[in-house]
Amino acid sequence: MFNRKPSMLKLAQEKNEQTIARVNSKIGDIGKVAFELYSVLDSLQTIFDKIRNVPTEKKEQYLFIKSQSSKWKQQVDNIDVDYKNSIVKNAGAGAVGVGVGVAVVTMGPTAAMGIATTFGAASTGTAISTLSGAAATNAALAWLGGGALAAGGGGMAAGNAFLALAGPVGWAIAGVSLLGAGFFLWKSTRDKKRLEDIYTLIAKRDTKFYEMAIVEINERILRIKNSVKELNEAVNNVKTFGLDYSLMTYEQQCMLGIYLNCMASSIQLLVMPIKGLQPKYDEHDFNKFMLNKEYSLTYKNVIIYLANLLYAIKLEENDKVILWKSIAKNKEMLKSFKIKKENFTYFLVDQACKALKFQALGYSF
Repeated sequence: MFNRKPSMLKLAQEKNEQTIARVNSKIGDIGKVAFELYSVLDSLQTIFDKIRNVPTEKKEQYLFIKSQSSKWKQQVDNIDVDYKNSIVKNAGAGAVGVGVGVAVVTMGPTAAMGIATTFGAASTGTAISTLSGAAATNAALAWLGGGALAAGGGGMAAGNAFLALAGPVGWAIAGVSLLGAGFFLWKSTRDKKRLEDIYTLIAKRDTKFYEMAIVEINERILRIKNSVKELNEAVNNVKTFGLDYSLMTYEQQCMLGIYLNCMASSIQLLVMPIKGLQPKYDEHDFNKFMLNKEYSLTYKNVIIYLANLLYAIKLEENDKVILWKSIAKNKEMLKSFKIKKENFTYFLVDQACKALKFQALGYSF
């Protein structure tokens, strides 16, 4: 029997999914080393808590470091708790299973640490952490669960989160087909082919970004391992300094300051998100765009979503029309946008393209 050759889009999507699976595996890896780093930081903090007569400046530096560590751990705990709650909710629905490369049922504390480290802690004000409450943790869990939590836990909250956060991969995780049923009803073969080409470019672009993110995660893992080694040495040394700063030698006081700086840089390895997995266009970019353009805020999220979808994709005028019509036929996508078909106009696609151009030109036309 004749086997039809897979389309370029199909091949590009498959490669994209494979790359996402590799990213998820790396998130697990970074979670393991993050666990080690937090543990040694906690040990060092326990010693610092007992030291008396620490100068105000050093005390304030230490307390700030401690607060960042505490916020990051709280983010981890929230993810872990929401994961367990979602498992309970999904048990009856039979939704627990394998997502994009990771078995949801095997996720434990280190995976929660991996998610928190990869996407950023609440104190950084970025990515998933900017979402409120359950939407944030559900979005993080949906990343690993591939939508498996949607039935009982994440649902539309997780879906909407990823439409904005993770670019086009979010559409798949949210259970939204980029092409949609309307794609197969396209009358013009030429337009259908061009639409397929556009989505192929999007898939290839995302694969490239995820491959770059893997390199970034590997570098972060190496830096965390080095910090764990340095902090373990610090724990052993500080134990010999005594518990009264005023009685320490000048050399010991200097070393204590060095260890504080080491703790501060180590915390940043936990709370700063992986840049390669951040959205390419966010609310900050949109607000800059709005400074010079009196556009309605009603469809702000739609424009941001579309800007992420079309980032680094060159479109001709006819391409924008084709894309607009395809999305207008996609009920799943419109539902995720929370917009009615009659309200999804060509204007929105055009504005997303202009917003990206404005960003590329340094926020000035």
